[in-house]
Amino acid sequence: MAEPTVLDKAFEALATFDWGADRVAIEPIDAAIIATHGDVSGRAALESRLLKLLSGTIPRDANDTICRMLSAIGGPASVPALAARLANKETSHMARFALERIPGPESIAALRTALESVENDLKIGLISSLGNRADPASVSLLAPLLSAPNAALAKAAAAALGLIGTSSAAAALGGAKPAETAVGFALLDARLCCAERLLKNGKRAEALAIFTTLADGTANPKPVRLAATRGKLACLDNATPAS
Repeated sequence: MAEPTVLDKAFEALATFDWGADRVAIEPIDAAIIATHGDVSGRAALESRLLKLLSGTIPRDANDTICRMLSAIGGPASVPALAARLANKETSHMARFALERIPGPESIAALRTALESVENDLKIGLISSLGNRADPASVSLLAPLLSAPNAALAKAAAAALGLIGTSSAAAALGGAKPAETAVGFALLDARLCCAERLLKNGKRAEALAIFTTLADGTANPKPVRLAATRGKLACLDNATPAS
């Protein structure tokens, strides 16, 4: 870990770090993050210092840089400060980036809570993060969005449910009634993804049912039917564990 005086100067530089600034000045913090791998107390100390800076008035690039650093070392202590930034379009993206990568139920809960209070592009970003976290508890929040009048929102919800890949996600996708063709295509892709996740997790019968429906649906695009047929063959492979 860097000498305290060097690290102190790096944190001072980070407090005023902005676009075009020389990143060399804050590199000791990056080095400290690497050096404290596996050192719980060391990382907690760095996290505390980063959160202290984040609580003040800092330039946009400093905010983004701190969020990026917290994505690597942050824990439950970082969640409140990051969650508070999710509703602001200037800070939401990087706060979400960090929360998506911070393990534990606290970070996922923060993303779910924010989903119900933000709008438009910010909501789409949160949906994406919940899908990337494959959060089963988000299914009940995402399912109603499949019928949203905003096609981009509905498509994002479909993709996220496909990544979550649980039985309840599959049911939501299968029961959706898309209002636009583009959303319908997104639902087909999501159902394929969901079936693949189910098969991977040993739910062969459920996966087979989805693949069969998609493969036999003559109105479905040819690429979807071909992918679903391959999925059926994978389900029927004796080497695949039965559900």
